[in-house]
Amino acid sequence: AGDPSFKTWAQDEAKDGTVRTGVWEATPGEVRSIKGETFEFCHILSGVVEITPDDGEPVVYRAGDSFVMKPGFVGGWKTIETVRKIYVTVG
Repeated sequence: AGDPSFKTWAQDEAKDGTVRTGVWEATPGEVRSIKGETFEFCHILSGVVEITPDDGEPVVYRAGDSFVMKPGFVGGWKTIETVRKIYVTVG
């Protein structure tokens, strides 16, 4: 929903590609999120998001919050206020 845009500033990657780090930004809107086999640690630097697993309740994260999206996650990612996060993916 909406017309979100995304920016990624990749910072580092393991030689085998299994670990990646960087900063990611999204403008307001909604998208589907499917994690597959990847763990993702996120730390919100600015903004507000609401994440709703297909089989669960929505959770709101704001600047200063951290969370992990586990392998197999499927759900909605709603950017309420332009969000910028630090990420580390493993998988």
